[in-house]
Amino acid sequence: MGIIITGLSGSGKSTALHALEDLGCFCTDNLPLPLLADWAGQVQSTGRKMAVCVDIRSASPKDLHSELDQLRSNHPDWRLIFLEADNSALQRRFSTVRRRHPFAPKEDLPQAIQLERECLLELRDSADLVLNTTGMNPYELADSVETFWRRQQMQSEPATASLTLTLMSFSYRFGLPADADMVVDMRFLPNPHYAPGMAALTGRDAPVAEFLEAHGQVAEAARRLQDWLSFIWPQMISERKRYFTLAFGCSGGRHRSVYMTERMASFARQQLDIEPLVRHRELPARKEENV
Repeated sequence: MGIIITGLSGSGKSTALHALEDLGCFCTDNLPLPLLADWAGQVQSTGRKMAVCVDIRSASPKDLHSELDQLRSNHPDWRLIFLEADNSALQRRFSTVRRRHPFAPKEDLPQAIQLERECLLELRDSADLVLNTTGMNPYELADSVETFWRRQQMQSEPATASLTLTLMSFSYRFGLPADADMVVDMRFLPNPHYAPGMAALTGRDAPVAEFLEAHGQVAEAARRLQDWLSFIWPQMISERKRYFTLAFGCSGGRHRSVYMTERMASFARQQLDIEPLVRHRELPARKEENV
């Protein structure tokens, strides 16, 4: 199976491709369109999963749509992800980087963005997934692409399909994670941030863990969460659920939420024989720039 990333300039295509590369895909960015068919055949012959980003940098909109349509006809298991964003967001992104829009300088920036949108409308309509990245940060975009990829994997390999557990930490300061199935607030626990020497550490560091484990309510909270996960896990499997994301939040997303995420991940491995995906949204320091 392969993934094609395309869409509007400035919509986050490189971020999406990097997310697929992190999943083990062989990825190529800005591949010249005449090489696409041969590239797909060569990589597919190796048995590797693959992803490619192609857009109007390497072809006219008409040729791009025609070539991708032909590729997907020859390889029905390929999926197309189309990325877009609101005009105002795209204008803001281009104004903060030293990149020229592919349709400029023939048109001013607002006209260039609108023209590209209109030219790619047919391609957008043929996509398997359309993502509007206007309100997404890079982590949320990567999560959306990864979720789509894993769902396609489950559909193409039903015999080995299983329930995927994702455990993540986050900061309430930056908003709730968009893909969380359940959120647990850890702000009732003692905050290591105010203990001497711990502000710069994280919940993965031994001094922070020792600080938290010295308080009885931390162990009690972990025990209750572990009991709940042990109970609910087989129920979700019986319901043929494929993905479950459990998110732990605290004020800064660095101490209490990170500690509980790591502790629950260890429990899942040792007691439930589950290898969870672990994400700490605010580690390293949150990137404030747009996609």
